Amino acid sequence: MEAANSPAPGTYNGFEPEFMGDFRNGALDFGWDKQSDEWKMKKRAIELNNGRAAQMGILGIMVHEKMGNLADILPFQPH
Repeated sequence: MEAANSPAPGTYNGFEPEFMGDFRNGALDFGWDKQSDEWKMKKRAIELNNGRAAQMGILGIMVHEKMGNLADILPFQPH
């Protein structure tokens, strides 16, 4: 939603993003701007890999649901 409310692509409340997908709005500062470029790249790579792992997990759940054995791999499924 933040991207949809942006007055121009890549800007929001006068905040200029560092990279594609940077949806920070300048309101909160958790110290990102104070870190080195190497640290930022490492954290972005970690987040990208976590997102990929989550997508693979969801895909696995969808496959097992279609196969009909979702209750075998996930505990506490209603039968």
